[in-house]
Parts: sequence; structure tokens; C-alpha cells
Amino acid sequence: MSEKRRLYLEDVSIGSKFLGGPVTLSEEAIIAFASEFDPQPFHTDPEAAKATVFKGLAASGWHTACATMRLLVDGAMPFVGGSVGFGVEVAWPRPVRPGDALFVEVEILEIKPSSSKPQQATVTLKTTTTNQNGETVQVMTSKNLIFKRGHAPGESR
Repeated sequence: MSEKRRLYLEDVSIGSKFLGGPVTLSEEAIIAFASEFDPQPFHTDPEAAKATVFKGLAASGWHTACATMRLLVDGAMPFVGGSVGFGVEVAWPRPVRPGDALFVEVEILEIKPSSSKPQQATVTLKTTTTNQNGETVQVMTSKNLIFKRGHAPGESR
């Protein structure tokens, strides 16, 4: 994507979808992330991971969430003003393995205009992260901020 499109509240509707990816997680990246932030053997030690519920090295769910965030920032959630979240529910139905390429699909489920700040709204998003085989590895529902045209931070009015 040479120039990132950026959308305002007026540009989206319920059912709007956005795509992003891929980002690939290497064994080295999985181990490095987990060593710092989620140091459990099934994330940090390929041999020890074989004897766990995962039966092999698996990325931390938090690593998957961070990779998803990268895809959102890179354009899968193209809102003017950035990706400002108010809360999230997340599930990891399948582990991410070394070499998996991740993709996201974001769908707008709900748009709720603010009663106290009419220049903005809250959108409820469903973000599904899949691997290169189309298998779902993360499902996230979030509430995010979106601005009306001419009202995003830093915009001249």
C-alpha cells in the first residue's frame, strides 16, 4: 500500500471490512518475545515444548495479539487519529507456530455515536487473525474511537 487510506466516521458503516497481512513469526522471534514477556517452556524451549499441551513450540497469545496490532496499525484499521481502543475481549482457538504467516480481517459490528462528544463515536470491531492455511488463531472484539471529518486530533478546523 503506497499511500495509506485513512477513514473518518462518515466513511464507514456496519459491515465494513478491512484486511491486512501478512506478518510471519519466526522461531527466533517467538522465543525472543516469550523470553522477555511470557517465559513459559512451550514458548521458549522447542524441545521442552514437545512434552506440553501444545506438542511443540507455540507463540505466546500476547505475541499473536502484538502481531495483530502491527497489522492493524499498518493499515487494516485505517482510522484517522489511529487505533485508540477502549477495551478488548480476546480468544486464541489455535496456537501460532514458527513460520506461520498471519493475516487479519476487521469487521465493524456496531457504531455508537457519543452523546457527550458529537464529533466522535465508538465502533465495535471483530478482528479475526488467521494463519496461512486460513485457520483462525485469534478472535478479538474491541471498542475503538473514530472521529468525524475535521475533528481528529491534529486536524485544522
